[in-house]
Amino acid sequence: MLARRIIPCLDCDLAVPQGRVVKGIEFKQIRYAGVPWELATRYYEEGADEIVFLDITASSERRETMKNVIRATAKNVFVPLAVGGGIRAVEDVRAVFQAGADKVTVNTAALKRPDLISEIAEEYGSQACVVAIDAKRRDGPKEGWISVPTPEGESWFEASFYGGREFSGVDAIAWAMKAERLGAGEILLTSMDRDGTYDGFDIPLTDAVSRRVRIPVIASGGCGNPDHIFEVFSKTGASAALAASIFHYEEWGVDEVKRYLTERGITVRI
Repeated sequence: MLARRIIPCLDCDLAVPQGRVVKGIEFKQIRYAGVPWELATRYYEEGADEIVFLDITASSERRETMKNVIRATAKNVFVPLAVGGGIRAVEDVRAVFQAGADKVTVNTAALKRPDLISEIAEEYGSQACVVAIDAKRRDGPKEGWISVPTPEGESWFEASFYGGREFSGVDAIAWAMKAERLGAGEILLTSMDRDGTYDGFDIPLTDAVSRRVRIPVIASGGCGNPDHIFEVFSKTGASAALAASIFHYEEWGVDEVKRYLTERGITVRI
């Protein structure tokens, strides 16, 4: 496998004029974390491989704010920037690319209209289209859904949309497989149950998806320390790990995490 990537994630609240980064627990209990481009610049200087911006208050009237955030970031940050939230059509993709983004992540709009994935891939290439899946664990098997063995018993995972506020009735693992067929270049897989908890990544979920798709899977949700990243790289086929809180609140630097992984035999870009 190629070098594993470390990706800081900036959840952006654009309800304020310049935008602000916030972080929650299980998609709730939001707290302030910093200024988007200032955090992004620090992560770039520490060696981040990519940076993800997610507009958690996405709406058409706030799209200009996100473009301003990306423009400000792209002046000093020279790693791939991925932008998600409010991407509903190829025209939205074009706008954030013109501002300096390299990739987009799509979630709600793709679940509602899967052809959006193909349209983005055809216009800009699969590498530009990341499908974000916010998955919620459900207990017990469900007929026709992919069942995953977990320490708590057989489970299945449901994909959510609208920032985790509503559920789609779609099998998250089957959706990842379909997204790949439609042209997605990566899957950004977030465990809603682990988000912001510091309990570690959802290994059974991440393993189940990474074994079923050939495109890169970014593990997300629950990172509390470098050992959690080591675990997800050691036990699953995830090609990247995404984290927020441990970086935002300076508990660990990206460079410190990479040294930790290198010392334990995980190949990362230094």
